[in-house]
Amino acid sequence: MIQAVITIGAILTALTVVGGIALVKMTPKESHSPYYPNIFLVIVGLLLLAVASLAPKVDLLGAGFGGWGIAALFAAAIGFVITSIMDAYRNVNA
Repeated sequence: MIQAVITIGAILTALTVVGGIALVKMTPKESHSPYYPNIFLVIVGLLLLAVASLAPKVDLLGAGFGGWGIAALFAAAIGFVITSIMDAYRNVNA
């Protein structure tokens, strides 16, 4: 189960980082839209953790709801960091 959560977290992290970098490049400097995928993952991760405490054991691709929630929160945290660094460099070079 741990390996599945790490794999899911790595895949979600890669998707959010690529999406965040693409949104940083495409949006105007005043926009906060590059952070929306990460905010979505935080909400989904918290909801999955809440469902995991209420629902019986459910196994999706080797991880339960709690594992998916942890993976989503991990991906959102790393995505926030990398997106904010890219956004900071974009605003400095202006």
